[in-house]
Amino acid sequence: MILSSTELVRLLLKREKYKQKDLADALTVRTGKKYTKGSLAQQVLRGSISYDEFVIIADILGYDVKIEKR
Repeated sequence: MILSSTELVRLLLKREKYKQKDLADALTVRTGKKYTKGSLAQQVLRGSISYDEFVIIADILGYDVKIEKR
């Protein structure tokens, strides 16, 4: 099964019992760009999370993004 980055973010947030507001705050600290719960929710809803944002989100939640050749 192949999941989009948006679906993965939702899954990881749920799995880690992490709130979108806490993630938005952590993203703001990490990137210097202002994130709010609402703006993050909209990005998730629209599926417009960039790869760079996804890597940072994964790191915040304690995951590594790994790409390996088959």
